[in-house]
Amino acid sequence: MRPRWPRPLRRLPLRARVVGAFTLGAMLAAFLLVVMTYSLSRGSMLGLRHDSSEAQFFANATQVQSSLRAESPDFAVLLESLPSLSGSRSIVRTGPDTWRSPSLVPSDLPDELVAALERSDQAHAMRYRLDGVPQLALGLRLRPSAVSQLSETLYFEVVPLSEIEATLASLRLILGVGAALVVLIGVAVGAWAGGRLLRPLATVSDAANSIAHGRFDTRVERSDDPDLAVIVESFNDMADAMERRIARDARFASDVSHELRSPLQTLRSSIDYLNGHRDELSAQGATALDLLASEVDRFQQLVQDLLEISRPDAEGSVFERGLVNVTELVQHRVGEHRSGQLGPEVELAISPAATDAVVIGDKRGLAQVFDNLLRNAEKHGGGVTRVEISRPGYFVRVAVEDDGPGVAPSERELVFERFTRGAAARKRGAGSGAGLGLALVYEHTRRHGGSVHVESRVDGQRGARFVVKLPIAGHR
Repeated sequence: MRPRWPRPLRRLPLRARVVGAFTLGAMLAAFLLVVMTYSLSRGSMLGLRHDSSEAQFFANATQVQSSLRAESPDFAVLLESLPSLSGSRSIVRTGPDTWRSPSLVPSDLPDELVAALERSDQAHAMRYRLDGVPQLALGLRLRPSAVSQLSETLYFEVVPLSEIEATLASLRLILGVGAALVVLIGVAVGAWAGGRLLRPLATVSDAANSIAHGRFDTRVERSDDPDLAVIVESFNDMADAMERRIARDARFASDVSHELRSPLQTLRSSIDYLNGHRDELSAQGATALDLLASEVDRFQQLVQDLLEISRPDAEGSVFERGLVNVTELVQHRVGEHRSGQLGPEVELAISPAATDAVVIGDKRGLAQVFDNLLRNAEKHGGGVTRVEISRPGYFVRVAVEDDGPGVAPSERELVFERFTRGAAARKRGAGSGAGLGLALVYEHTRRHGGSVHVESRVDGQRGARFVVKLPIAGHR
């Protein structure tokens, strides 16, 4: 069964989970390493000090035992002459309340050790703290001599362990720093591994985003990794199938549109003939002729738009590309519309930096972009009020504002889809378009490496603002 992350962790991004897993692994490894290294080192150092101190203790105890053969041994001189190991000090109890030592007092010894020697003939050792300093105390009951007047003799040595404690403190610091470095290395390795793991997914994501923006020939580079090769091949196969399907649908739409042009031309010729004999028609016939002429005009525009919109998707389609001065093109198209449907109230604002804005593209297609935006504002936006041309950075931006009801935020993406005419055109008979004008704007803009979107007017007034953004020649 595939292991699953706990529910709170499943909400984290995959990269964060990978880095977290490496970090936890590094922390666990560092913790185990620190604990094992410190425990073994501490046990080894204390064991060595205990063994060396015990060996010296028994050697000194032998000398003290030898001194008991005298009737009145001088313990003060004897204890001063004993060899000292790392600052060890000695003390002898020759009676219940008689202690002799040049540097120790009875209270320096742990009571548990003294009591243990009183009950046993075996040597005893105990670690304790004296004034905050770790000590090792060793004790042994000595056998009284036949000539000695002493009935009971206890010998003690106290060995300081401060050097070992200082060494262990340094070791703890070194191990702590080492553990922190191990954790940091684990984080770095986790970040690197997460990047390596997600890099192929990022490549696939970029390719999918490119295809979503209309570059249907985008493919993911093949990988030598057998695990990734399956994903890459599946994605590329899907992209191939989708490109073939889109090209097939585009060819179908183009073929159907071409086939419809002949009967439409026949209908148009018939309508022109009937218009030439309009006096011979009744009132009802003239009305029917006008309705038929209007619908045929709309049908012809639909066929023309279908032919145009199928060209970018059609396999092997070729477009004429050249240098196009966007400002001059927009000025010309606005002038054409002013002389036709639009009025002189249209404001044309051109920033000085945009006067020589040149792009590489199809002049006819770009002209249709601006024609469709102007026509859309006239039909659905109450007319064009302002056309603005600016040059932000390496782009030229053309904004067309209207005086209509505007576009709701929920529809700002939908208006660029094919056969979408907005809320005002959903009623039967509302509007004369087929919903392909803004779709053509989107397609042509995309083909030129640009973008188009709709927003509210910047002056806060009612109406919509359609913005086309195209890359300047040489900066695409």
